[in-house]
Amino acid sequence: MKIKKFVANSMPEAMKQIKEKLGNDAVILNSKEIKPSGIFGLFRRKKIEVTAMLDDDAVRKPPRKKEPPKTAGMTIQTKAKENLNEKRILDEIKYLQSLLANQPVRKQPFPPLLENVYEYLIEQEVDEDVAEEIVASIQHEDGVETLDRETVERLLRKKIHDAFRDIPFDGIHEQTKVVQFVGPTGVGKTTTIAKIAANSLLKEKKSVAFITADTYRIAAIEQLKTYAKILDVPLEVIYSTDDYKKALVKFANYERIFVDTAGRNFRQDHFVEELRELITTPRVPSQTFLVLALTAKARDIEDIYQQFKPLGIEQVIFTKLDETETYGSILNLAAKEKVGISYMTNGQNVPDDLLTPNENILSDLLLRRYQDA
Repeated sequence: MKIKKFVANSMPEAMKQIKEKLGNDAVILNSKEIKPSGIFGLFRRKKIEVTAMLDDDAVRKPPRKKEPPKTAGMTIQTKAKENLNEKRILDEIKYLQSLLANQPVRKQPFPPLLENVYEYLIEQEVDEDVAEEIVASIQHEDGVETLDRETVERLLRKKIHDAFRDIPFDGIHEQTKVVQFVGPTGVGKTTTIAKIAANSLLKEKKSVAFITADTYRIAAIEQLKTYAKILDVPLEVIYSTDDYKKALVKFANYERIFVDTAGRNFRQDHFVEELRELITTPRVPSQTFLVLALTAKARDIEDIYQQFKPLGIEQVIFTKLDETETYGSILNLAAKEKVGISYMTNGQNVPDDLLTPNENILSDLLLRRYQDA
């Protein structure tokens, strides 16, 4: 049994492909309209995706021989068996349809050299649509027939660089007074806050204060207290929005206030709503940063971003850069969400191990292992 998906500009074109590949005995399992989206403006036209099946046994089946007349009893048995076989076939087709529905659709095949690029991007956990858009844009370059590996790498670097071209990397704005950090558990949020605060204090010569709403973990409070003591800055622990308002009044004369929020299960909607109430409290210039760990799965990172997006996330911070060699999530968010990337951390040392990214740094990261591919 052969099952294939075909993508064409129209149903007649798809039927022509099916006949050429599978023959006249092919059976249509499913068809639907698709409209790919992408970061380079390619494939905007709607297409038809058709799933077809060819039963090899049916193709090889010899002509039926003429059989002698059957008795009534034999006819009933034969009918029952035929009905049972038809049901089994229908059940099998439904099962195959359910499997095929979850399979990614490749819009077009690539030459071997570009297929290698596509596979590398997928290994880096770049989203399939994003990866295909990038490779397809390389394929549309002039002289693609004579591409060598060196040229492909240069074009790939350019395409990745272009994907980050319109992404802000500006970090904390000069006029920002309150800097709020949100994110799930275990991303290294508190340590990241200490690094950025130390940068403001030591390099920018700003007066700094800490506020923490992460009262669900005693260790988090103690950790921030330790950093506050080392940096010689004040710290206020809050338990409600009223406490937050009072703390902001108390620190009104400080140039920059860093706020740590509780890191909890991001899939709990009520937790996100609690955060919304908290981070909308400041009546002075403020920014909210989402902290994400690169050690998480690409799909989880995307889910986390979507959950926190309604809070007005301006930029994200990627942590644990030194604990992974997979960086596709960075490209996914940039390409699909156009969200800014303010900082990256690559270690536990405070105030060190804090990077300010740009297009070149991110392109280098994503291509770090390409030579081994």
